[in-house]
Amino acid sequence: MNAATSPKLPDYAAPSLLAPDRRLTAEQVIFFKTNGYLAIDAIMSPAEVARVRGIYDQLFAERSWRAASDTYDLAGTGGVEKSAKLPQILTPSKYAPELLLTQMVANIKGMARQLLGDEAYMTGDHAINKPPHESPATPWHQDEAYWNPAREYHALSVWIPLQPATKQNGCMYFVPGSHELEVVAHQPIGNDPRIPGLEIAPGVADLSAAVACELPPGGATFHYSRTFHYTPPNISDDYRRAYIASASLPEKVRPVPRIFPWQEAQRQARAGKSVQ
Repeated sequence: MNAATSPKLPDYAAPSLLAPDRRLTAEQVIFFKTNGYLAIDAIMSPAEVARVRGIYDQLFAERSWRAASDTYDLAGTGGVEKSAKLPQILTPSKYAPELLLTQMVANIKGMARQLLGDEAYMTGDHAINKPPHESPATPWHQDEAYWNPAREYHALSVWIPLQPATKQNGCMYFVPGSHELEVVAHQPIGNDPRIPGLEIAPGVADLSAAVACELPPGGATFHYSRTFHYTPPNISDDYRRAYIASASLPEKVRPVPRIFPWQEAQRQARAGKSVQ
């Protein structure tokens, strides 16, 4: 990581220098396709967990030289500062390209191909560093609600904790089978269009069957882009560190574009316009 150089956008689709050293079982692949999510205990070794955690902590500590567009508060109206509610870094591997040389990423790419098909490729990464002591929940949402409504996706996300992920510090929750639904109505968190984060609109989704996925450090969850998911507040004494990667088959143009009005409300708010 070097503040004196201009970071380049990572080539996520480039082949990994390392071969995958872990594979999903046939039963795990079937579980994912049936339920829309999957949890595994280890996507990398304990030694690599420690290495990735060191890189991660340094990224959040060195906030001064990152591009403002790559840092923001998912649940607030400001950037990533000490007071941020849900600090997030987009494309952390732009600032720490060594992340893409890890066994973790090699295994992410290999497992994504198992789950989506041989044409699947890594499309991006981000990091959420949930602060200790009553940080807010990451509300229920579908990832696709953030994306271009004119495109058709067959995509997934991989969520990797760098310490134990528990109900107390904000592990992942999923609603089994929700990946079979279309994108439901969303709104900005708290219905405040200045906030970049989204939440499923009240009353439009049944969340009663939610399943918590507690994990050891270096475990992982996988979920489709339409799977309902959520993490609770972090009430522990430590940060809840999560590295998130995305993977997809090639996108297609939808024959009939969708309209996501929550995105338009956020665009107007960013432009300083009132939202009717």
